[in-house]
Amino acid sequence: MPDSPSEEHRAIPRTIGRAVRRRAAALPRWWPLPLCALVGVVGGASYGALAAPDYAATSYVVAAPAKGSDPATALGFAQAYGRISTSASTLAAAQPAAGVPARTLGRHVRTETSPESPMIGITGSATRPGTAAHIANAVAGALTAGANGASDSTGVRLVLFSKAVPPSAAVSPSLPVGIAVGGCAGGLVGALALLVRPRRKQGSTGTAVPAPAQATGSDALAEPAQQKEHV
Repeated sequence: MPDSPSEEHRAIPRTIGRAVRRRAAALPRWWPLPLCALVGVVGGASYGALAAPDYAATSYVVAAPAKGSDPATALGFAQAYGRISTSASTLAAAQPAAGVPARTLGRHVRTETSPESPMIGITGSATRPGTAAHIANAVAGALTAGANGASDSTGVRLVLFSKAVPPSAAVSPSLPVGIAVGGCAGGLVGALALLVRPRRKQGSTGTAVPAPAQATGSDALAEPAQQKEHV
């Protein structure tokens, strides 16, 4: 059987614990703030450097009124076509040209319309610039084909105004933005830690307040005499 540890060895962890507590007590109260901010900056920088880039490409189509039609009609149909550009039927028609499953395609397409312009912006996003452009152009082509098939009844045609091209730079993640967001988030966590951290007791840092002295001897006998005189 091995010998039990001596009292000296058992006292080592307690000594280390007391030293750690003394050093922690010597730190200023605001130390969690810079520490959390530093951790946030490191985390944001790591995300910005290691996360997969996201590219975005946009294709534009314009709603054009047929001959003799009211231009306001084209504006109204542009809003309607913008809403159905991400519908299941449009995405199913665009899927072969996009080369992406229809379920995945819906998560990587967004559209923008303006109440003052009959233009529809169709944006595709992907981890590769060429794929982002293919997605945007495929959805724009499918939307244009479906709208023009019903142009005899609607009096509005969709015209491809600008094709999407592969972007030269990713839209996210951005290293400076990641650092800034991480630093702000870490600073906020540090500030909250300061708010909920219990305050140190007054007696631990300040000087002890002496207790009031008790009257003894002749002073104790003089007090009743003074009270009688006042009466």
